[in-house]
Order: sequence, then structure tokens, then C-alpha cells
Amino acid sequence: MNRSEFDSFCRSLKATTHIVQWGGASVWKVGGKIFAICSQWTDGPGERFSFKCSDLTYTILTEQEGIVPAPYLARAKWVQVEDLTAMADVDLRGYIEAAHTIVASKLTKKQQRDLGLVV
Repeated sequence: MNRSEFDSFCRSLKATTHIVQWGGASVWKVGGKIFAICSQWTDGPGERFSFKCSDLTYTILTEQEGIVPAPYLARAKWVQVEDLTAMADVDLRGYIEAAHTIVASKLTKKQQRDLGLVV
């Protein structure tokens, strides 16, 4: 997955907003809360994808080669995929979708209704 594919996928999720910040990182939010980030902190190719995850998923993923606790966000159970060969695109999309769900579930019921996340 590249940044363009990442942005397209995140855009397809319900009630998302996008901003470019922190030196050009592609930051995706739901209800004003971040659920996924694509950044490139080194010269040359090599996007890095970061996302919120459950406690169990955090533990499992950070034991895999090429996936690390996300800088500045690890205490909130975020991981960063540093090596794109560490995870298939289909799995990455699944984790990003789960991150969207986790963050959206923490919004107030009113926010969820206003954003069309619940009926």
C-alpha cells in the first residue's frame, strides 16, 4: 500500500476527515480524533503507517518484525508499520478499519449519531 492507496481507503470509511500536518503526514480522523497516520520520516521511499489498536492487537503486532510501538503514541496503544513487507495490504486495511471503529466507539453517543455512525 502506498500513501495514495492509504488515503483512498481512509476516505472510504464513514465520517472521516483528513489533514496534512506534522511535516507532511497524512492524518485521518473520525469525530476529530485521529485513527490513522501515514508519514515519511526518512529520505527516499518508505511510507510508515500508524494506527490505533486494541490492547491485544498492540501486543501481538509489536512482536512482529517491521512493526514497532508508534513514536509518541505507543502509550495509547498505537503501532507503526515501518517495513511494508511486514503486513499484507489486506491486513493493513483491516487494522485501519478496526482503528476507525475503536476511535469512533469512544465518541459520545450524540457525536456518533450526528456523524451517522449509529442510527
